[in-house]
Amino acid sequence: MTMVNTTLSRHSDPTAPTTSVLFLGGTRSGKSALAESMTASIAESTGAPVTYVATGPGADPSMADRIAAHQVRRPSTWATEEVGVALAPALDTIVGVALVDSLGTWVAAHHDFEIDLDEMIAALYRRFERGQPTILVSDEVGMGVHPATELGNRFRDVLGEVNAAVALAVDEARLVVAGRVLLLHRPD
Repeated sequence: MTMVNTTLSRHSDPTAPTTSVLFLGGTRSGKSALAESMTASIAESTGAPVTYVATGPGADPSMADRIAAHQVRRPSTWATEEVGVALAPALDTIVGVALVDSLGTWVAAHHDFEIDLDEMIAALYRRFERGQPTILVSDEVGMGVHPATELGNRFRDVLGEVNAAVALAVDEARLVVAGRVLLLHRPD
């Protein structure tokens, strides 16, 4: 995996409207529902179409149940694009508001968690340059139990790097804990 230059940011105008947000949180923290609500608000105020970008399959009954619950919450007018590992190409082609759920399943879908973070961040920046609102959801996995396996440690580390790079790229990063939201401030 290539590391993104995290000293660079596109944020030079603090008065510019928020068009990109990363929602981070633990399992069942409410992050997806909040991201869906923000996406709906943006779509309503701009008239832009919405594409729900699904990155993970419903491979087991528990995941299938979660996917079904998410589908019930979403308006029927939203398109769904199941992208698996092909997130960057999808970000380049989607017009309107994109809701990416989630970066954790995107990382997990890669063999040995070997992702091209630079490619994904570059695709985000291309969306931003086109003025396309982008809402992303990711699991915050670094605050819980230490993984018992090497594979678990690798996943936690890779997703942590993804979250840090995306948080730097977007207008806002929000941490969701027990349905409550904390705005994460940029480092000085």
